[in-house]
Parts: sequence; structure tokens; C-alpha cells
Amino acid sequence: MSRSAPGSISPDVRPAVMAEGLHVTRGRKKILRGLDFAMEPGKITGLLGPSGSGKTTLMRCIVGVQRLTAGSVDVLGRPAGTPSLRHDVGYVTQAPSVYPDLSVEANVRYFGAMHGATAADTAEAIAAVGLGNLARQKTAQLSGGEFSRVSLACALVSHPKLLVLDEPTVGLDPVLRAELWERFAAMAGSGTTLLVSSHVMEEASHCSSLLLLRDGLLLAQLTPAELSERGHSNDLEQAFLHIIQETAVSNRRNANESQVAS
Repeated sequence: MSRSAPGSISPDVRPAVMAEGLHVTRGRKKILRGLDFAMEPGKITGLLGPSGSGKTTLMRCIVGVQRLTAGSVDVLGRPAGTPSLRHDVGYVTQAPSVYPDLSVEANVRYFGAMHGATAADTAEAIAAVGLGNLARQKTAQLSGGEFSRVSLACALVSHPKLLVLDEPTVGLDPVLRAELWERFAAMAGSGTTLLVSSHVMEEASHCSSLLLLRDGLLLAQLTPAELSERGHSNDLEQAFLHIIQETAVSNRRNANESQVAS
């Protein structure tokens, strides 16, 4: 039996998401540069990197709303953006996309209607994000953390096979962040694949696999344990910084060798 490379998945498992040679350019700016990776189904993959590294653009590619310059992205065995994926993929952006003048329940019921969700589905999604006691409350009257969780409930109501979350814990207090990660783990345990972006490295420990982005490049795909080992630190932020420095040194060396060769 062949041994899988660090951060890769078994060849016997069909990836939930696979990107090959993915490039995205806007004007003259290269946003994503030649990304290759595969995401294991039923797991939490963390998409980590500083602001401006291309995380949101990559998520838009996966949900099929970003034009690719080159390469491909397959989601659940189909090209990203395929109409049949609309009922299988949930997407929660950084900006909550709910109606403030409607109640929590009405918002979730509205989005659920697009997918043929039942009243039981609506109640289940609201309970899953811990808003059961606020179901009749108008979303405009909720706190910031509660408001963002309404968006999550609207994505959950369709029971997506893949849930894409763009920095869902930004602005939340530590208790709410911990509660959300517990819910993400429960969803993965029931078979949902999650891609969660963050620029907070401490959240990497909650993920099964990590995609490390910087300046549109995929520096590595690995597990938290592999990140710690490769970065020579139990502090995952320090380990990530070490990989960034290691990559920069390698790039300079390669550039110098190319100049000498030419």
C-alpha cells in the first residue's frame, strides 16, 4: 500500500473538493497562483492566511461565483458552479446576508423554502446555532454574534453536503467561538464537509487539515500536528511564520540559481 503525502487524502476516497492548477487574475494582479489541493469529505479543512492572501477568492471559486483564469475546481464530483450543486453547497460570507426586519425563524424559513425545507428543518437549523429561544425575535434586535449565527442557520437549513464559511468567528467572544467550533465538529461527525477560513492561527487546532495561503500561493497542505512539526513550534502561529520564512528563503535561492543558469 502506498503511503499518502502529508496533508493529502487516501487515493480510495473521492475528494469533496479538488483544485488543479487554479489561477485567478484581476486586471494585472494575480490573486491565486497555481493552487493544487484536495479536501477530504466529512472533515473540517481550515483555510488559513493573513488578510489579502486570497482566502475569500478561493472560497468564491469553490462555490462557483468566481471566474477562473486557468485551472479547474471540482466540488462533490462536479465542476464548481454546476446548477445541481446549489442544493448541496452552503456558503456563509463575512457579511451576514439576512433580513433585519424579519424574525430569526422567518429568515431561516425563507431561505429553506428555496430548497424545499420543512418546518422541522427550520427548527433544527435554528437549534443547531443555539438560537432556539430567540426564534421569534427580529434579527435587527440581536447582538452581533447572534446576528451572524442567523446567517449560519440559513445555510444549514438545506442540509448542505459542503459548508463554506468565510471567517465565521470574526468579532465573536471566546465563548461563542468555542460553541461554534463544537457545532462544526458535530456537523463533520455527521458527514458534512466544512471549509472554514480564518486568520486566527489558534483555530487551526480544530481542523483535520489545513491549507496555508500567502500572497495567492498555497504554501502547504498539512495537519495541525504536521504544521507544528514542520514549523518547529507548538505555537501554530509561530510555526506558520517559520514556514513563511522558509518559503521566502527557498524562493530567493531558486531565483538566484535561475539567474546564474541564464
